[in-house]
Amino acid sequence: MKKITILLVTIFFASSLLAQAPKSKIKNLRFHDKKPIHWGFTFGINTMDFTIHKNASFMSDSVSIYGIENGLQPGFHLGPILNLRLAHFFDFRMLINLSFGQRNLSYHTYSGVATDSATALSTTLMKIPSTFIEVPLLIKYKAVRLGNSRPYLIAGSNIRYDLNARKEPNDANGDMIQLQTLDFYFELGFGIDWYLPYFKLGTEFKFSNGFNNILKTDNSIYTSPIDKMTSKMFMISFHFEG
Repeated sequence: MKKITILLVTIFFASSLLAQAPKSKIKNLRFHDKKPIHWGFTFGINTMDFTIHKNASFMSDSVSIYGIENGLQPGFHLGPILNLRLAHFFDFRMLINLSFGQRNLSYHTYSGVATDSATALSTTLMKIPSTFIEVPLLIKYKAVRLGNSRPYLIAGSNIRYDLNARKEPNDANGDMIQLQTLDFYFELGFGIDWYLPYFKLGTEFKFSNGFNNILKTDNSIYTSPIDKMTSKMFMISFHFEG
């Protein structure tokens, strides 16, 4: 709900700024959108997250874990863009990005019985860095151009391969779980293209949600209470296209 609220507020402010912007009499890059193919470059920031589906053994007598929290950490991504014009309002876009980020999982566990007969609690922090090679394949729907700006919607799929997925857990480094290296995502977002004198700048907000269970179950206390764990990501990107 929090992410949806942030998204709606962002859309409102972006739309307000666009409506209040003066309409330029001189159109920059008048024939840019008629190019059958063009290239660009993107970079931006992201936050990576997990969706954790707990099973029936969670908080049972046989499992000592009573809570799992994910701490969001900022990351970044960059890479080239290939844009193919399909029709007046539609483009096909392919990106080959490197995405860097980290997720911090805090496991809250029972650690014994305190002197006041209350159960003593402890927290184990796992820092899980990820370096993704990703290939988003997207369809871009462009609204009518307003002066030197043009809002758009974007949707599609993404294939991500995690170069940092651990082969074996390492207790000394605090990474007691293993993740799958390959995952498939659905992506949905919106943005505004700004037509500048020499290039087009796009500002884009995109949500990415994974389909696969990326947790490798090894019957440890850290994986046994989890039925499924999927990945998700929120990205703010800046596209430079010539």
